[in-house]
Amino acid sequence: MVDVSDHELVPEHNILDEEDLDDVLAEYDIDRTDLPKIKRTDSALPDGAEVGDVIEIVRNSRTTDRAVVYRLVVE
Repeated sequence: MVDVSDHELVPEHNILDEEDLDDVLAEYDIDRTDLPKIKRTDSALPDGAEVGDVIEIVRNSRTTDRAVVYRLVVE
C-alpha cells in the first residue's frame, strides 16, 4: 500500500503540542473549535493524530516562502 503522506505534493503535517496551541489560539483570539476541521480519516495526517488534536500544516508559498495553517481533527 502507498503511504500518501510521504508524497512530495503533500505538505508537512505536524501535531501541535498544547503549549504551542495556546500561543496560536491567543494570537488569533479564537477557541479550538473555531479552527477549520480535518477528518481523522484524512490519509495525510500523522499516525498519532487523534480526534481533538490540532494539526499544523506547512505549505510552500510563492509569496511568503511558507504558509502555516491549522486544522482541528474531527471524527
